[in-house]
Amino acid sequence: MADIREDHMENPTFEVKLELLDNYKFAIDFGEFGEIITDEPEPLGSGEGPNPSRLLAAATANCLAASLMFAIRKYKGDPGKVTASVQGHLERVDGRWRVTSMDVELKLGNSAANLDKLDRVLAQFEDFCVVTQSVRSGIEVNVQVRDHDGTGIALPDTSDN
Repeated sequence: MADIREDHMENPTFEVKLELLDNYKFAIDFGEFGEIITDEPEPLGSGEGPNPSRLLAAATANCLAASLMFAIRKYKGDPGKVTASVQGHLERVDGRWRVTSMDVELKLGNSAANLDKLDRVLAQFEDFCVVTQSVRSGIEVNVQVRDHDGTGIALPDTSDN
């Protein structure tokens, strides 16, 4: 992870820079990883890029997918081509729009029957996800894992985490 400063490995840090381009449109500079444009949808912005809520949803789904792959590979399994989709839910809280929950669906590119120790994988992969665990105290994140054919795979109850 090149964006984590080596001199702070005990408590790593990273930096992302933003610059206002126009109205609500920002350039976000990820350093060596390039730049993206974000914007608020109309009527505030022009909708020329994803807004921060979509970035939050994408970061959550991406982190969960990577964590699932990591956990499967930890037990020498092959997750196949993993895909993810996420639906964010906005509600007014005290008169302000808030992301109140996200529904993330992760789909494996391999059959669950071909993955050894899948029960252990499913019991721990969410704990590896930095983003999900960071936002969970304020945003409900519901996760579904599906087999390559779309069959749902039961996750253990982690409600006490």
